[in-house]
Amino acid sequence: MDKKNITIKDIARYCGVGVTTVSRVINDDAGVAPETKEKVMAAVERYNYVPNSSARNLKMAESNTVALIVCGVDNIFFSSMYADFQRELEKNGYDFLLYAVTREQDIAAEAVSLTKEKRLKGVVFLGGYIDVTSQSLKDLNVPYVFCTVSRGFDEPHPPCSMVCIDDVVEAKKIVDYLCDCGHKRIAIVAGVKGDKAVGGDRLYGYRKSLEEHGILCDENLVRHMKEDVGEFTAENGYEVTKELIREKVDFSAIFCISDLTAIGVYRALYDEGYRIPEDVSVVGFDGIELGTFMHPRVTTVSQPRHEMVSESVRLLMKEIHTGKKGEDVIFEAKLIERESVQNLFSS
Repeated sequence: MDKKNITIKDIARYCGVGVTTVSRVINDDAGVAPETKEKVMAAVERYNYVPNSSARNLKMAESNTVALIVCGVDNIFFSSMYADFQRELEKNGYDFLLYAVTREQDIAAEAVSLTKEKRLKGVVFLGGYIDVTSQSLKDLNVPYVFCTVSRGFDEPHPPCSMVCIDDVVEAKKIVDYLCDCGHKRIAIVAGVKGDKAVGGDRLYGYRKSLEEHGILCDENLVRHMKEDVGEFTAENGYEVTKELIREKVDFSAIFCISDLTAIGVYRALYDEGYRIPEDVSVVGFDGIELGTFMHPRVTTVSQPRHEMVSESVRLLMKEIHTGKKGEDVIFEAKLIERESVQNLFSS
């Protein structure tokens, strides 16, 4: 064949397939049999075939983009990581795409659709809960990594690398701290009811700490975020705490499963005439910078977000370049003691 005047029909005839099949191969359609794809691409390379009519699709097929798929895009802890993800990916020669999903969506299915549309080279899932046994996850045919993604206690390990903290352990750590300061009536602003993500893990850590300290868990102190209010927001913390106060439930401390939620808890307590920490102690979770500007500064457990981003990108690059996956990196969060907790033993 004349390489200068090669057409898509020539490629199809040479490979013994239809023109549509050649077009699908060029556009990286996952539905084409591997042996057919290999044969067509070998012919395309041999004859240097670049059809003008498909130039845009070829460019898409050569995309060098990695998507960060975020469940909880407004979560201030996650938003503090976006710039780090973009910087680390660009350092490795990849473009960055931020894509938001909701808790109600099938996150894995969204990733499959996005991968086909954008011709992604890889995906980092940030936050949320993913069913690791789902068919959608099996259909995802690009390297991917879970960062702070939860799975059920009884579910198998996901077929990918994971970067996270142990939310059960870290929640237990900060509730242990409250117990060690003499608190027994500890309320919790937990995730929405039935939360299988970090909210569920942190609630489990709360219960485990109370049990180990011989404290009976009063279910009146377990308060779930409102489903009709933004999750992990100051507004949700405010509404839940106001409800707790209206019901005249006795408590000396509140564990907020995010620092941003603690801001709403602060405001609700102040509105009702409570002093922090003299009347009620408050602790948060995540270690966002905003916590240092609250009065009093909030005691929290700080996640090493910069290191978590770097590891997520490193593991994704490793799989993209070598095909190796399945490595887990679990970081330890740091308890940061500030002025929002009163030690009842020393008062």
